[in-house]
Amino acid sequence: MAIRQNTFGQKNGQDITRYTLTNDKGFQVSCLDYGCIITEILTPDRNGLLENVVLGFDTWEEYGSNPHYFGAVVGRFAGRIQEGAFTIEGTDYQLARNSNGQHLHGGPGGFHSVVWKAEAIETENESIVEFAHFSPDGEEGFPGNLTMTVRYVVKHDENQLAISYFAKSDKTTLLNVTNHSYFNLSGDFKRTILDHQLTIPSNHYAELNGDMLPTGNLILAEEDRLFDFRNGSTLREGIDSQHPQIKLVGGGYDHPFLLDKEAQPVIELKDLESGRGLQVETTEPAVVLYTANHIGGPYSFKSVAAQNQLGLCLETQGMPDSIHHPHFPSSILKAGELFESRTVYRFM
Repeated sequence: MAIRQNTFGQKNGQDITRYTLTNDKGFQVSCLDYGCIITEILTPDRNGLLENVVLGFDTWEEYGSNPHYFGAVVGRFAGRIQEGAFTIEGTDYQLARNSNGQHLHGGPGGFHSVVWKAEAIETENESIVEFAHFSPDGEEGFPGNLTMTVRYVVKHDENQLAISYFAKSDKTTLLNVTNHSYFNLSGDFKRTILDHQLTIPSNHYAELNGDMLPTGNLILAEEDRLFDFRNGSTLREGIDSQHPQIKLVGGGYDHPFLLDKEAQPVIELKDLESGRGLQVETTEPAVVLYTANHIGGPYSFKSVAAQNQLGLCLETQGMPDSIHHPHFPSSILKAGELFESRTVYRFM
């Protein structure tokens, strides 16, 4: 087990540090103290070849403003909030409207864009990087002085990454956090994710409106086969379809799925050609499936040109805009209460 550290770049004169956690099998996770960004995960294919399975860049300059949140922790609120406005305990709050009039992923100064305090910890069985951030009352419009801790843990004998989140606020506030890594199990982005097989233990997905916000309608999976991933299916059929919800979000998925908690849900992603698999277990009530419908552009990941559907996000979180839909699981954090969340990414 080992944790390596090196300077990755500078932001406003402050060093950005990259941490690389490697276990006894060669499995490797690299991350930054800027935005808790995961820059690389190396995991073996069926023949033991170690390759990268998340979209990321080699240099600090390439991240720039990171408009697609590659690998970052997003918050205080992951997903959209209608017009960036909400009311808690009789007080109205206004957030940044940074996505076509809606609030998205904590705003321009959200968790993805700050330098976190980081500590590398090595134990007999684990390598850990613990990130801490203090978000003052009113930051990006959110109420409460919030202390946030994110912990990345790699076990010495298992090819898995566990992410734990802990938070407390001195005022009742909204909190909904996730990691925004884009997975591609082909290895070093040799293919798109169109032929990846995905299983989501979900009986309902949330219908979206033209502003990419939940309408409040929860659609039964059995009534819409292109959104029924309970028994596993490839992504290509849905993405290539003319389904109104697929077209609405730019030709792919960007939808919340409520997880069947009674089934002790395990989300599974497979690439049959490489033999790689990923199992995702979470304490969160939902997962947002985003198939990178808008990441094409004049840049590249190593030598691979950016294109839509080159990766997919499995954003384990609460439901977007839950504050305006009382029948959704709540993302309200009461003053003085401890927020805890955990997601495990197990690579097969």
